[in-house]
Amino acid sequence: MEISVIQSSCRLCSPVLHFKLCLNSLSYTKTIRLHRSPLSITTPSFRRTTGLRCSVEDEFPGVDTKTMVLNPSLSVKNKAVQIASDLKGTSIFLVGMNGTMKTYIGKVLADALRYCFFDSDSLVGQASAVASEFDIKSLRERDEEGFRVSETEVLRQLSSMGRLLVCTGDQAVWNSTNLSFLRDGISIWIDVPIEILVQERIQGRSESFTEVSAELIEIYEKMRDGYATADAIISLQKVASQFGYNDTDSVTVEEMALQTLTKLENLTRVKKLMEAAARPF
Repeated sequence: MEISVIQSSCRLCSPVLHFKLCLNSLSYTKTIRLHRSPLSITTPSFRRTTGLRCSVEDEFPGVDTKTMVLNPSLSVKNKAVQIASDLKGTSIFLVGMNGTMKTYIGKVLADALRYCFFDSDSLVGQASAVASEFDIKSLRERDEEGFRVSETEVLRQLSSMGRLLVCTGDQAVWNSTNLSFLRDGISIWIDVPIEILVQERIQGRSESFTEVSAELIEIYEKMRDGYATADAIISLQKVASQFGYNDTDSVTVEEMALQTLTKLENLTRVKKLMEAAARPF
């Protein structure tokens, strides 16, 4: 399986990304288009909504094109405006264990910064005509080597572009090649407690807490060093503490997104100081 981005544009209205997919001897060209629309969704764990809609044109058979919309608060939008010029269109990669918080943060940030949002696991899944998290997980288990090759190609292509917010898969940091692609942008580790991720996974499924917990802990232990190479860490537990909450359930997506933007602001400020110090007198 080969995934190749053959054209990209990221305008404020209807940005498009074209993919050429080669599966065995067959070749397909598909188009993914991002739309901004006033749709909304219900998210029981988080109290906010988003405004970025993603759809698939000329769909792969079986690809679910459900949309999610989030509405960033005014404070998030204002902070995004403040740092946009210093970011200069640098792409942002979110790393860490897979979970709804990481995805929602990515969509809020993409909408606030006027970036295009992509989920690297979903792109690999779309190439194989699967869409759900469970099907993508099964795809990885059936052909882990092939999945990783495709994942690396997706990251290579995305890292060559600008103005992207990429939510990477939880195992995307497994090798130095992938990590080198992430360094073409700014990487942020979204650190969410394992027990929260386990509860998300088992909701409505027959999997036991013990089995899923053991699986996710194993992935976390293998990938933790890769996550730690990120330019900054946004910890759900630390954000809860900063806001004086008694538990992490009280933390909103906007609050996590605002903390992420603050980290990005600090990183760009340090970069500007280093560049100024390097200039000759």
